[in-house]
Amino acid sequence: SHAAATARALGLTPRRVTDAPAAVAELLERGKIVAACTGRFEWGPRALGQRSLLALPRDVSVRERLNRVIKRREPFRPFAPAVLDTRASEWFDGAPNDMTPFMTTVCPVRDPEALAAVTHVDGTARVQTVTAASAPFLDAVLREVGRRTDVPVVLNTSLNGAGEPIVADATDALAFFTAHPADAMLIGDLLFERGSPE
Repeated sequence: SHAAATARALGLTPRRVTDAPAAVAELLERGKIVAACTGRFEWGPRALGQRSLLALPRDVSVRERLNRVIKRREPFRPFAPAVLDTRASEWFDGAPNDMTPFMTTVCPVRDPEALAAVTHVDGTARVQTVTAASAPFLDAVLREVGRRTDVPVVLNTSLNGAGEPIVADATDALAFFTAHPADAMLIGDLLFERGSPE
């Protein structure tokens, strides 16, 4: 494929994964920041699951790393949590509602400690609720993360660096991965990891 050829030219060796959501969840569980470029390009100001940087929502150090090395934005700006629609009310007051699928609604966080990386100083978060219909890949990742950690929530932010447009295609995604130190990058069913596999 074009992506694989470009990757080889950049000295990156991907592995093909049969269950991409499970592979991503496994990396997230190990504290990794994972870039995902799956399915069709998304229009609009928010990444709703197909062009995303994902991480677990608990560890503030992950948020700080994202801010410092990838987003290069003010450290007080929290990232948004994506949560399974069916379990949103366990984690956020007032969710789900008609607007939560679009990451535009601010809700009080019920367990700020468990969701420290996505909770604002005022105890709220800009929640994105996810269903299999709205975002099949992200829904599957959340189900797998929930199964592994008991918390069906991930930090989800758009796949771009400071001042850059959101990644559109596989070539963009590879350029992003070479320029920004995310730990892994999923492009379709190809998974790229930094350094040697542990």
